[in-house]
Amino acid sequence: MTNDAPRSRKHPVAVGAGLALAAVGALVAVWQVNEAGDKVGVVATRHAVAAGETIGASDLVTAAISHDSTLHTVPASGASDIIGKRAAADLPAGVLVTEDSVNAGSSVTKGKAVVGILAKPGQLPAQKLHAEDNVTIVHTPQEGSASAASDQAGTPPDSLPAVVSRVGSPDANGAVVVDVAAAEANSTTIAAWAASGEVAIVLKADS
Repeated sequence: MTNDAPRSRKHPVAVGAGLALAAVGALVAVWQVNEAGDKVGVVATRHAVAAGETIGASDLVTAAISHDSTLHTVPASGASDIIGKRAAADLPAGVLVTEDSVNAGSSVTKGKAVVGILAKPGQLPAQKLHAEDNVTIVHTPQEGSASAASDQAGTPPDSLPAVVSRVGSPDANGAVVVDVAAAEANSTTIAAWAASGEVAIVLKADS
């Protein structure tokens, strides 16, 4: 006698479900490929760059974003155009770089010099300063000092124009080093005011 083993039959519903899952899997794979194809390489920051600092190659990295992005980004092939320029504002690590993120050149031109001013709270505006801001450096001699005694009562304090070149990060006490570019003839005077702490930085309105 021969006993034939019962043949297993696949249920039509199970077969249909399997085909449907396979189809969905294929569509997902195609979507993933299409998504990858829509990505483009753009320039982003690898490290934080403070306003006014020169951007180096090590500060940059390539990031992938959607091709239809409305951001005015810089393509990865244009990274060399960013290197050597100065950050127009503070650029945290991991942000996309745009054409507005950088300045073409330094705020220091021929005939000017850069002076560093350690400004404590009260010596600079509450509004954050940025590179290229036009400011007025005001001499603020302390009462009883020799410089205060030499000033005539009722006369306005001495002041000199300058342009912000770079703004450092605040220290634990809130003091900030602000580099300003001023005419060489005025730079030594501003440096003397800064050394004695008898200085205030006034932000001028845009002309």
